Amino acid sequence: MEAITGMAVGDARPDLTGDDAAVVFTRLFDSHADGIHRYLTRRAGPAAADDLVAETFVAAWAGRVGYDPARADVRPWLFGIATNLLRAHWREETRSLRLAARVGDQPLEPPEDPDDTAIRRADADADVRGLAAALSDLPAADREVLLLTAWAELTAVEVAEVLGIPAGTVRSRLHRVRRTLRATAPALAARVEETT
Repeated sequence: MEAITGMAVGDARPDLTGDDAAVVFTRLFDSHADGIHRYLTRRAGPAAADDLVAETFVAAWAGRVGYDPARADVRPWLFGIATNLLRAHWREETRSLRLAARVGDQPLEPPEDPDDTAIRRADADADVRGLAAALSDLPAADREVLLLTAWAELTAVEVAEVLGIPAGTVRSRLHRVRRTLRATAPALAARVEETT
């Protein structure tokens, strides 16, 4: 197996502070950027996802000394950074829309990206509206656990690390989500059962 000081290829707990940190970090980006981008695209759309992925790795580089490979794998650490940036993105978007509503001369919704429109049409066959409605009815904490599990494909232990909660709480929330969806959106519940 090819190795660089601090990180073997596929290493889940690299040393991000050694002399070769830039090389290790480049490999980290190559290994995880696509998965984080897919997750963020599903949560925030492709335009925002591009920026959020970049911000995730900038923040990870800046905070690399705070990463403890003895405590956690690097993947949940990166998804935790991405999730926190996503929350900040939504807060800022909400503030902007409220300000626009108060000012009155700005549109209440941001202009649609043509790529977003094309993606929505392509996904129409999968009943995106039903999915969005079912997801929006879930409590935010449950929705976050579900999406990190189903879309980011994190394990319950990894989701627990991302959110800073016990793994048992993650499992409990997933159970509650499944029960809720079985009652309110059986087709979606079947898809959730397949992915989690």
